[in-house]
Amino acid sequence: MHFTLEVLSNTRKFFKKYLETLSLEDLNKIPEGFNNNIIWNVGHILVTQQLLAYKLSGLPMMVSDTLIAKYMKDTKPEGFINQQEVDEIKELLFSTIEKTKEDFNNGLFKNFKEYTVSTTGNTLTTIDEAFQFILFHEGMHLGYVMALLRGVKN
Repeated sequence: MHFTLEVLSNTRKFFKKYLETLSLEDLNKIPEGFNNNIIWNVGHILVTQQLLAYKLSGLPMMVSDTLIAKYMKDTKPEGFINQQEVDEIKELLFSTIEKTKEDFNNGLFKNFKEYTVSTTGNTLTTIDEAFQFILFHEGMHLGYVMALLRGVKN
């Protein structure tokens, strides 16, 4: 599990780079042919990790109900995201992963409520499976962000 969480942490460095180097306009732009934007994708991976790891384990999440409502599955960008929210998401990218590593090492993920993910149809039955799916999910959205970036810059 240590390796999975390290890869997750390294993957999030790419998302952080986009948050630090792109303008607010670029982060919020929805290019033609797309239904969301870069900041939505980053918020979405953050919220999804919390829901799959923490909520399904019956543990308190580190993201607000407001962020969950804006970025959970089946949502889409509803308005311009300001710099304050971008900064909040950027900070949470790593504080949540560090806390997750700590909580995992301290054995907090004891209970896990089975959940079938709509993306692949797989049923997650353990926290280990949840982390494997989270890693896949974030990699998929990283690719989507890269495609969005091409659309934003054209």
